[in-house]
Amino acid sequence: MSRTNEAGDGHRTDESGLEPIEPSEAIEMYLQNRQPELSEKSIQNHTYRLGNFEEWCGEQEIENLNYLTGRDLNRYRNWRARDIATVTLVGELRTLRVFLEFCASIDGVEPGLREKVRIPSVSDEEESKEIHIGVERAERILEYLNQFQYASRDHVVFAILWHTGCRLSTLRAVDVSDFDSEEPCLEVRHRPESETALKNGEAAERSIAVSDHYRGVIEDYIRHNRYDVTDDYGREPLITSEYGRLTGTAIRTAIYQLTQPCTYGDCPHDREPSDCEYTNYEKVSECPSSLSPHPIRRGSITAHLREGTPGEVVSERMDVSPGVLDKHYDERTEREKMRVRRDYLEGP
Repeated sequence: MSRTNEAGDGHRTDESGLEPIEPSEAIEMYLQNRQPELSEKSIQNHTYRLGNFEEWCGEQEIENLNYLTGRDLNRYRNWRARDIATVTLVGELRTLRVFLEFCASIDGVEPGLREKVRIPSVSDEEESKEIHIGVERAERILEYLNQFQYASRDHVVFAILWHTGCRLSTLRAVDVSDFDSEEPCLEVRHRPESETALKNGEAAERSIAVSDHYRGVIEDYIRHNRYDVTDDYGREPLITSEYGRLTGTAIRTAIYQLTQPCTYGDCPHDREPSDCEYTNYEKVSECPSSLSPHPIRRGSITAHLREGTPGEVVSERMDVSPGVLDKHYDERTEREKMRVRRDYLEGP
């Protein structure tokens, strides 16, 4: 039996104050509301994710969202979990939460219903296999840093991770003396005896070119903003705190903060940064939109490939084998790969 409004006068028969609304109408209103603040790609993603929810509502004969319950949301969660990976499910349920919050604001569902959407837990490793930062988002972060935090430690950290596609451990391993400003590059070296080993050992040692712009950024950072300290082994790290070489945990937290959309724009979850718990230093990693460092590496590799950089060049620059590159990092569609090959073969 379908769950529809029985009053016939456009209002519910109870005293909840809710007004009847069909899933399709609510989704259309939500997408129109988000149109000014989301990119075209994000709107497409939200449309697809909520389309699955609309399909499920149709199967369950739910024609009025006023009657949606926590049990319904759990049934939907289980229904989707049968067909998709956990990390994909997380993305869909996060969008559903924001949608339900919007529905509550227009008297379509009970207030607080969004909290009854249970989000599965996934590890950073699982999440990083599916998520990468897009070029547009990375460039917006860099524009913000260039304007408001020029040559700060955060500016240098994000710029190096994005432009070189290196691992967090590689970034930590770089010393001031490893930065060559004459032929701008970073000399990456394996130094396990002083606690800066590279993941692939000596095979990962290489020189990574740096653009002229970021040569200037790094130079200004060293000159004005770097803590002038040594680590426990007498080395001068490039990325420092007042106590020595910056820890991996501190770098992760910095990236979580920098990738929060409210840092450089509007919150896509309709929250006010002033009273959002995710702006708290200890909870930044819990923000639905924040990213850990690995998706920065993943996004950088994908961006290089889409721009037509040969696979062997990306492999050497980012220290990733061709097999792993193709299996775990290359996010391009087959059509995108074809266009890159065609442009390379046809030349300028």
